[in-house]
Amino acid sequence: MKTAEIKRRYLAHFEANGHAVVPSAPLPAISDPNLLFVNAGMVQFVPYFLGQQTPPYPRAVSVQKCIRTPDIDEVGKTSRHGTFFQMNGNFSFGDYFKAGAIPLAWDLVTRSVAEGGFGLDPERVWATVYLDDDEAAEIWRSVGMPAERIVRRGKKDNFWSMGIPGPAGPCSELYYDRGPDYGREGGPEVDEDRYLEFWNLVFMQYEIADVTSKEDFRIVGELPKKNIDTGMGLERMASILQGVDNLYEIDEVRPILARAAELTGKRYGAHSGHVAAQSHPDDVRLRVIADHVRTALMLIGDGVTPSNEGRGYVLRRIMRRAIRAVRLLGWQERALPELLPVARDCMAPSYPELATEFDRIAQYAYAEEDAFLATLRAGTTILDTAIAETKSAGKPALSGDKAFQLHDTYGFPIDLTLEIAAEQGLAVDADGFRRLMADQRARAKADARARKTGHTDLSAYRSVLDAGGPVEFTGYTELNRESRVRAVLSGGDQVGAAVEGDTVELVLDTTPFYAEGGGQQPDQGLITVGGGQVEVFDVQQPVPGLIVHRARVVRGEVRAGENGYAEIDVTRRRAISRSHTATHLVHQTMRNFLGESATQAGSLNAPGRLRFDFNTPTGVAPSVAPRGAAGQRGAP
Repeated sequence: MKTAEIKRRYLAHFEANGHAVVPSAPLPAISDPNLLFVNAGMVQFVPYFLGQQTPPYPRAVSVQKCIRTPDIDEVGKTSRHGTFFQMNGNFSFGDYFKAGAIPLAWDLVTRSVAEGGFGLDPERVWATVYLDDDEAAEIWRSVGMPAERIVRRGKKDNFWSMGIPGPAGPCSELYYDRGPDYGREGGPEVDEDRYLEFWNLVFMQYEIADVTSKEDFRIVGELPKKNIDTGMGLERMASILQGVDNLYEIDEVRPILARAAELTGKRYGAHSGHVAAQSHPDDVRLRVIADHVRTALMLIGDGVTPSNEGRGYVLRRIMRRAIRAVRLLGWQERALPELLPVARDCMAPSYPELATEFDRIAQYAYAEEDAFLATLRAGTTILDTAIAETKSAGKPALSGDKAFQLHDTYGFPIDLTLEIAAEQGLAVDADGFRRLMADQRARAKADARARKTGHTDLSAYRSVLDAGGPVEFTGYTELNRESRVRAVLSGGDQVGAAVEGDTVELVLDTTPFYAEGGGQQPDQGLITVGGGQVEVFDVQQPVPGLIVHRARVVRGEVRAGENGYAEIDVTRRRAISRSHTATHLVHQTMRNFLGESATQAGSLNAPGRLRFDFNTPTGVAPSVAPRGAAGQRGAP
């Protein structure tokens, strides 16, 4: 069964059972400060699980594009790890719980292919449950799972969270017995290569905090409602239904691997067994290439571009690992022009935009490979010099400092440093290199912790929103209006009043003040309430539907419940509007000179000035700037 057909059947099954079909969110986790990328199907639904927003449907189903990189070094070595994957998920927001989720899963898994199911042999399916989850175990028995194939496991295996503060709960996982060719008998606790996990049913009922590991966290309390969050690995199910050994051999990945093998003259699988742990190093590298090229395609397709920080750095690292693996297998020419079109053809049936956007995607990918090949050439020259100096000094090993400099400054892979040094009869101070890398990671983690905000406490804002409903924005049709002060907040709490000198947040029933968003600066102005007056210096929307005015009381007293008069700074608004218009003109001019691949990456529209951020896969020629400026002066 093709991967696209598995996806179609999954969505159809749950849609027929009252679930709303929700499109995949983009891979960059824009709305969650804790994540670079969406790493699970439930990420876009977190506000519903936490009770921060009211879900527009009681049940949902999606196939979510995901990226996970913590296990990147395991890619190719196991049958389970991939950086990009697709997660089939069905969700209940306080609607059904265990008694609904388990029968729905069992029905789809064991129903015949002719009747729209996946047709797995029920005698080869196992389930795990959390240690004390008697309810889930009993439901599995009621649908036909014998007690001897229901295994109880602890927090490490059967308590799920995103690894960050937020929703969590015990879970129940489904495994498929692939037979004795894949390992020892005895169930998932004995061998997870033979018994392949393919579906995780999470009974989402707790909110957790102080997360330090998968097993070390604090349960804050019960969620507002008991929810269901399930995740079926699409690639894992495809490997089962297509009868292949691992996710690298399914129909959406194998053609990339085959093309890489053809380029490098390798014969995939010639020296490996069924179990991934028995794989020849060449096969591991071919899998890395296939996985990483597909991942790069999907990331660039969703707007990520190579850079030295954040999401762009992850993409750059993935691409360079793929390019490096190809070279280690003997191919010394440009590889991505040979491999990326194959990945496109594999994935476009499910994601047609990859075909229509391929020229843009290819420009970024090919430019990155060219830059990395130049890096390799420069790094090799510096390494040759360092090797000569080490030999002339009579030392047996290249210093860890030099290896780290090559890696950190030039992006030169440590494994390449080790290989070239060994060819010259030298060792490398790998311990010194690892120590410097560990120091760098520790600094990066400390910085990340300092910037990490987690799921901010928005309870005061939600309380105001729940009590009075969404704030009506009228600023497109008027610049001032009368309105009641619904709430006055200070320090995250509602207060009855504020006096001269206080800095507070005001919520009105209706407002002409524009809240910051889309790169456009917020309005400023005055709100007069009785004998008091506040000067608004910022306007935000901390939760959808609630416009909050951040202001200083400049005269008298302001009380909640009183009527007021709101008026924006018209001169500032018009200046921002001119900057906003100019941003669109700049964007169009850039596309005129640089082509459709010049995409907007951000902007700032402020009075009298603007900033326009854009991505382009190649350097901007010096002649473009004056020509672009001339184009702007000639614009209507």
